[in-house]
Amino acid sequence: MLPTSSNTFVTRSIDIPRSKRRLRRTKSAPHSDSPHTETTGTVTGLVPRSGLVFGNLHPSFIRVALVLIMYLGIGTLCFYLVRHQIKGGKTNGVVDAIYFTIVTMTTVGYGDLVPNTPSTKLLACAFVFTGMAVVGLILTNAADYLVEKQEIFLFKVFHMHQNGSCDITEEIDTNKARNKCIVVFLFLLLFIIFGTVFLVTLEELDFIDAFYCVCSTITTLGYGDKSFSTRWGRLFAIFWILISSITLAQFFLYIAVLNTERRKKSLVKWVLSKKVTVLDLEAADLDDDGVVGAAEFVIYKLKEMGKITEDDISPVLDEFENLDVDQSGTLSISDITLARSS
Repeated sequence: MLPTSSNTFVTRSIDIPRSKRRLRRTKSAPHSDSPHTETTGTVTGLVPRSGLVFGNLHPSFIRVALVLIMYLGIGTLCFYLVRHQIKGGKTNGVVDAIYFTIVTMTTVGYGDLVPNTPSTKLLACAFVFTGMAVVGLILTNAADYLVEKQEIFLFKVFHMHQNGSCDITEEIDTNKARNKCIVVFLFLLLFIIFGTVFLVTLEELDFIDAFYCVCSTITTLGYGDKSFSTRWGRLFAIFWILISSITLAQFFLYIAVLNTERRKKSLVKWVLSKKVTVLDLEAADLDDDGVVGAAEFVIYKLKEMGKITEDDISPVLDEFENLDVDQSGTLSISDITLARSS
């Protein structure tokens, strides 16, 4: 796969000699410091699917949902049983228990309901740390989401010729991330307006205090001077606090994705547009035979983009050499058959 002057890709069969073992050495293009986050997309072609990216795309989200349901269920049961050991403005036992669990998990901590005995204080401490662990699990899955986007981008780069694509930058869809930012921002704005109106109407706060309470809640600041005090207010808060806090976190995630995608698009565009120099050819000639093959050129360019490293190449070459049973420097059906039988 080699880019030509007409911006098309020429595909041909490549025989990789055993001397390519020297691809492991540190001679390579400069590595980029660009973040490894790309957009997702549909990839076609008869290529084996990765278990992480293509198997069950987001099985971790189901796990997070189950953990969240278990946390809320256990927390509600525990705090309901010790409801008489919690002081503050009470409304309904079950509603207050769920409300206290949500406020604890999101670390809002209004202070309108507080533990009043040593046992409930220890219980609250346990649920604070457990809630932070749940938040950490959510953040971990957000990181997995970014890694999956990176893997999909690499898959596209290696298989663009199957779709006839000729511009890698088109694989980085910044418009998609921008649209997500806009949509999530609109939802966040809607939740802010809805929460403010609810507090003014049902909790009978003035507009400034209601808006102040909304902002301190969704940012998990929770000063505590303004909070939900009625039964219907806390029932509303059970859903509103959780959804609005998640929406705000999602908004910041999409902003980060949008920013890194723009930086990646700029890097890829620069790598593909800059002129190839003699020094580039020397760096790309990994087996020192005076000729740069297609595989060497692709590896060099991907290194410039910061997409692969020597550590990524070594295990692939090890697998190639293990499969090359006849040591011909190429793979054939007989090699695979012999490798399986050995």
